[in-house]
Amino acid sequence: MKPVFLQLQCFPGKTYEVAAALFEREIVSELYSTSGDYDLLMKIYIPEDQDIGKFINDNVLDIQGIARSLTTMTFTAF
Repeated sequence: MKPVFLQLQCFPGKTYEVAAALFEREIVSELYSTSGDYDLLMKIYIPEDQDIGKFINDNVLDIQGIARSLTTMTFTAF
């Protein structure tokens, strides 16, 4: 499993709805509300055999209320 961090910018007033939808899908390892340009920061684990972009598009970005996203991929720790 590959750990990936995804930041989500939500439309005004939609952050709680987006967070609830993410938890309902049971794909989030950790989910935080944040300050700054993005409203949510999530950590997800993507199976090694799956395309990261397709997984995110199919499982996260189809949720109503998301305006923008930023994906950060992780690599081997030191």
